[in-house]
Amino acid sequence: MTSRKTLSDLRQENAANPEFQAAYADARLRFDLGEAVRARREELGWSQTELAERAGMRQPAIARFEAGGTTPTLPVLERIAVALGLRLSVELKAVPEAAAVKVHHPGHSGRGASGHAATG
Repeated sequence: MTSRKTLSDLRQENAANPEFQAAYADARLRFDLGEAVRARREELGWSQTELAERAGMRQPAIARFEAGGTTPTLPVLERIAVALGLRLSVELKAVPEAAAVKVHHPGHSGRGASGHAATG
């Protein structure tokens, strides 16, 4: 019988794997955003259906968002923030070079919107 591994075990085993680290960071961001929305919605005493109506969305979309099951676009985040009486703020921060992770997106050519190769 094999023992089950905890998330901490998997993170430790994959500390040097940049793809794992990027996927973990993405999942963590989705979870944190969903948790913040759920907490504010509950603070206001609203159901998921009420938030969905106020944000011009459907309840299943709010449920998926709160569970961290979807990566929202900025316009969706803005609609949810406004419905919750919040202001959306996006911040980019420098990270130590050792912590920087190159993210590869399948099907992305590495070219910017202009068609020129991205530099950086």
